[in-house]
This record gives sequence, C-alpha cells and structure tokens, in this order.
Amino acid sequence: MVLRFPFKLTNKQWIQLVTVLGILFSIWMAIYIKMHPSVFAVGGRFQSFLKDLGIFGPILFICIQVIQVLYPVIPGGLTCVVGHVLFGPLIGFVYNTTGIFLGSIIAFLLARRYGQVFVQSFVSESIYDKYIVYLDKGKMFERFLATAFILPGFPDDFLCMVAGMSQMSLRRFICITLLTKPATLYLYTVLSYNGLQMLNQFFS
Repeated sequence: MVLRFPFKLTNKQWIQLVTVLGILFSIWMAIYIKMHPSVFAVGGRFQSFLKDLGIFGPILFICIQVIQVLYPVIPGGLTCVVGHVLFGPLIGFVYNTTGIFLGSIIAFLLARRYGQVFVQSFVSESIYDKYIVYLDKGKMFERFLATAFILPGFPDDFLCMVAGMSQMSLRRFICITLLTKPATLYLYTVLSYNGLQMLNQFFS
C-alpha cells in the first residue's frame, strides 16, 4: 500500500516546513535545558550517552553539525555551545570545526551540482537576490565571502551555496573557509557560552 498525500509540496516548501519544525524544536530544547540544566552539563546524561557510544559519539555529534549547515533544523550557535560544554574548549572546537567545515564543503558541491533551483529553495527571494549579485563581481566575491565568514550577521551557510554557483574553485573555497571560519567560530562560541552563562545567572 502506497501512502499518498492530498497535496504536494515543493522543495522550498518542504525546507520551510522543516525549518519551522526546527525552530519549534529549538524552543522546546531551550525550555528543557532550562528545566533540566544537568542533562547537557559536563558529566551529564547526554555526555554519558555520547561516551557510551565510544568512537560513534563524536561521529554522531559531527554529523549533527554537518546537518545543521545543510538543513537549518537546529541553530548552529546552539550546537556549537553544546559541543563546547560537552567536550571542552579544545576538543569541542575540533568537533565543531570539523562538522561545519564538512557541511560547508557539501553545501558548496551540492550548489555546484544542482544550481540555482537548489539554492533558491533554501532562502526567500529577497535574500537570494540580495547576495546573488556578488557573483558578478569576480575577485571581489572572494573578498566578500571571506569578510562574511569573519563578521557576524551574514548567512554563512547560504553563502557557501552561492560560492558553489560561482567560478571559484573548490580548492580556493576550502582555503578561504579554513583561513576565516575556525578562529571566528571559536570566538563566537565562547562569547555565546559566556552570554548564556550570564543570562542564566541573571534569571536564576
């Protein structure tokens, strides 16, 4: 027996639906963490769960980071802080960077393979039009991409896809990503973690 839905969703509508579900899931996670702070603390149940998985624990976490780059179900800032807390500043940074780097490469390659229709499925038309114009600026796009990876407020994951539609080589993209993302990722993770700590103290 084949299940048939009474309506059909486009790829963009499916992505938007999953994004909304991801936002609801993130709100639920925030409430759950507030009510059960020990679960995601160092030595907590989630860390014990990952530890019990052995080598598959870090692999699972890295896969989560890859997925959040490709499919915005869970905010990347949240998963980076979780990695920072669970694995410590150094190992957490390695796992966070590895997952986000792999996700960025995959996003670049998917955009290169499937083109405009694929990329447009992930953002609104206004955002797409805002950033796609940088493709016409040649070498300027590389400088813009590096700047966007360093500074906050830019849709980094989407820009990885835009880069995939450009004439930029994969090697060049990898160099820009490795030179810009790791340091800023660590900085933003530490700032987010300290900010959450301050908020927790303020409201406790």
